[in-house]
This record gives sequence, C-alpha cells and structure tokens, in this order.
Amino acid sequence: MSKPFRFSCLSFSSEDIKSEPCTDSRRRIENRKWVAIVALAVTFAMCGAAAQAQQAGKAPKIGVLVPASASGWSSRIKAFQQGVRELGYIDGQNIVVDYRYTDGKADRLAEFVAEFIRLKVSVIVTATQGPVRVIQKASSTIPIVFATIGSDPVEIGLVASLAKPGGNVTGLTLFADELNGKRLELIKEAFPKVRRVAFLWNADSLSGEQHFKEADAVAKPLGLALQSISVKGVDDFERAFEAAKNAGAHALTTTPNPLFSNHTRRIADLATNRRLGDEVPPTGNVLRF
Repeated sequence: MSKPFRFSCLSFSSEDIKSEPCTDSRRRIENRKWVAIVALAVTFAMCGAAAQAQQAGKAPKIGVLVPASASGWSSRIKAFQQGVRELGYIDGQNIVVDYRYTDGKADRLAEFVAEFIRLKVSVIVTATQGPVRVIQKASSTIPIVFATIGSDPVEIGLVASLAKPGGNVTGLTLFADELNGKRLELIKEAFPKVRRVAFLWNADSLSGEQHFKEADAVAKPLGLALQSISVKGVDDFERAFEAAKNAGAHALTTTPNPLFSNHTRRIADLATNRRLGDEVPPTGNVLRF
C-alpha cells in the first residue's frame, strides 16, 4: 500500500468571512477518492477468490458495509457506483455489489459481516476503523478496503506499515489527527476573540479520545482551552451543547465520525439555537475543513 492520499477542502459560510464556497471542488475530491477505492476493491475482486467465482461462471461480489444511513452516504455511494462503471463493470452482470447500511448502529456490524461471509464476497469495502476491526475479527482472508479512516492506520494497529500493510487490510486515510488541529487554527483565525472551544467526540469510537488529546496539544499554543465532550448518540447532542454553553465555550468542533457527518443539519441547528458565546456573531457560522 503506497502512502495514503491526503484530501482537504476549506469552505466558509459567514456574513463576516467572505470566501468562495468550494462545493464543486469538494465533490471532485470526493469522487476522486472513491474512484481510488473502487480501483482497489475491483482489483481484489478480480483476484484470488474472484478467479474461482469466474471459473464457476459467477460474477465476483463486492460487499459494501456502510456505518451510516443510505441517505447520509448517498453522494459517496453514487461516486462508488460511478467508479465501478468507469472501470467497465456493470452491477448485476460482470460484477455484483451488495450494500449494507448500519444506520449508525454499531451492534449491526457483526451481523452484516457474517452475512457477507455467507455470501462469499470477494472483498469488503467500508469506512472508519470500527467496522474494519469487526471484519478483521471475523475473517483474516477476505480483503478489506477502507476509506475515511481518521487516524494513521499504522499507529492504531490496522496495518503493519504504509509500504507493506500485511494482513488483509488496505485503503485510504484522511490523517484527521492533522486536520483536527487545522480546524482549531481556522476557528482562531476566523474569530480571534474565541478562548474556549468544545470538542465533540464519539464515545464509541476507538480513536475519539486520542483525537481530543492531539487536538488539545494544538489548542494550547493558540491560546485556546479545549473542552472534552463525549456522546454516544443523537440523543446526547442537546446535553452536549448545554454542557458546552454552561462551561462558557465560544465555539464547537467535532471529530470526523459518521455520528456527526450523518447529522450535520442537527448539529448546525443546535449551534444556531444554542449560541455559545458573544465572540461568534449571532447569525451563526460554519467552518468546514
């Protein structure tokens, strides 16, 4: 596995900060990333177990395990399907793609992985380290292609090294550890008077607490006090915002996690309704990186 690609995009939405939105650019980056994922997945699907399937007259199968809802991942799935077509494969003809959506419920991961094993898929495509670890535990032979892993896959033990990952895991990473710090820099640059920032992370994430510690190390030189707030589900969001407000937080940031990406509208609404401090204009502001 070559060194994972790094993708980043910055967009602002604010009456106080004028910047061109990068919606089209984000879409192109997202599409390129998923074309790369498709290329890895199809390569595995056409080798090994897939060769046996073809000899038996059967199209190789790709299992796509989504740790979110279908609506939350619609753009990514469209990009994945586009990539499959661009490589010359037609779902249902010379390749079969099975999708399973957990709707953010971690307890469904093992169930879907077991189902993929029964279906004898040639490769499983997924995202975030939680699903990857569940698949690893269930099978040491089915190739796993991951996307949007937020941490260094070597440091968290998913692969042996970037050059030679070993085992049955490969994919792309966002290196979110670096991006968490960058988000804090953006907050400070956009709103210099901000002094306290709430850091929202998923308590069920294996790397959530580590993300906080690394972001906290960046926050101190910026003159920011970082408040750690963990949640386990959407029902915890209101409590989290109330805790942030009571502690005097002026802004809030999150780790990259399906729990938050699947509910960006909910988080944005809470941020608008529960204005955290006088340092941020009342019109509401969203920084995205």
